[in-house]
Amino acid sequence: MSFIKRSDSYLFNIIQRELNREITTLELIASENFTSPAVLEAAGGVMTNKYAEGYPGKRYYGGCEHVDEAENIARDRLKQLFNAGYANVQPHSGSQANMAALMTFINVGDTVMGLDLAHGGHLTHGSPVNFSGQLYNFVSYHVAESTGRVDFDETHALAIQHKPKLIICGGSAYPRFIEFEQFREVADEIGAFLMADVAHPSGLIAAGLHPSPMPFCDVITSTTHKTLRGPRGGIIMMADDHENPWGKVAPKSGRVKMISELIDSAVMPGIQGGPLMHIIAAKAVAFGEALKPEFKTYAQHIVDNAQSMANEFLIRDYQLVSGGTDTHVILINLTNKNITGKVAENALEMAGITVNKNMVPFDKKSPFITSGIRIGTPAVTTRNMGKDEMIKIVEFIDQIINDPENSSVIDKVKQDVFNLCQSFPLYNELH
Repeated sequence: MSFIKRSDSYLFNIIQRELNREITTLELIASENFTSPAVLEAAGGVMTNKYAEGYPGKRYYGGCEHVDEAENIARDRLKQLFNAGYANVQPHSGSQANMAALMTFINVGDTVMGLDLAHGGHLTHGSPVNFSGQLYNFVSYHVAESTGRVDFDETHALAIQHKPKLIICGGSAYPRFIEFEQFREVADEIGAFLMADVAHPSGLIAAGLHPSPMPFCDVITSTTHKTLRGPRGGIIMMADDHENPWGKVAPKSGRVKMISELIDSAVMPGIQGGPLMHIIAAKAVAFGEALKPEFKTYAQHIVDNAQSMANEFLIRDYQLVSGGTDTHVILINLTNKNITGKVAENALEMAGITVNKNMVPFDKKSPFITSGIRIGTPAVTTRNMGKDEMIKIVEFIDQIINDPENSSVIDKVKQDVFNLCQSFPLYNELH
């Protein structure tokens, strides 16, 4: 930070304000977390200087011996973490990981099934404003209104009707365990590939607290910055590697390529050029942290905190989609509280509590307004907050939701939030 302060004081002050925001507010966005100082150090380190197009041992540039070491460590640790046979750590984001996976297993125009965005899916699972919905023929499945869980009767019927070549399971606002085995049964019946997007629960899977997709899915994608507590980025994995079923061959030898080769080439040169070696080094650090016994304890606390928070919301008559959570995600329908997700998000932010407005299944409001909010516990758990703090946080949220335009209530809650955050310091190393 001192280098930036000397060379660019304007930007330094912006960064300091962001650091202060993170330190003094409650971060409850389910897709965000706080990395360790070690991950921050790697992400801001000298490996940002190195161009390393290609893969370890097969680069297009010289001088890659040390970044090769870092990427190999990242891949090895990731495979150990998830019991995977193949791993690619180069995707810049989860969206690019998903793009590479789709490019590998299907062709443009093919039919794919994914969870509807308004029912907890992700933009890359077929939204018409996203590359996925623009390049592929997506058919959306949904959750059942009565349970908030995937409606497998509908999913099965849609699969039989549309015969997709690939099915995506997983989402960005699905509070329950992903039903990999049931999706595998549907995919097998129609001969489809099964892709798992575990961007949200990947840290819980690594800790053994969420079912693993490895026995059931042909390819697995994830981000690295949510429950995995790493830098912003993406990954692709497979349980094992084998010859591709499409008979694609290597140009000179004529041998049939392995699926891993097709994924690698889809990432680079298919959608990316030089990998972000500083971020890959930071991923290696995060995977190393996740392999330590204390990470499992941390992940358990994430789940415990989410369930404590969910129970407290239920006591206060909040409508939780699916009635609760198995993971770190709580999705709240605010209809019975007579407040929109947008108003709730803005009022809570003024009080120092960061959440995001979110559509709920069968929402009658637009994505810019929404009927709900999404809450997650990874970041507050990283600060070592526990059950007692979760009950306090729900109380803070409830005060704002019940009186969102009362400036006195907002000011009081903001001070309470500040005091709570002071008791659970963050990034003392950067002060």
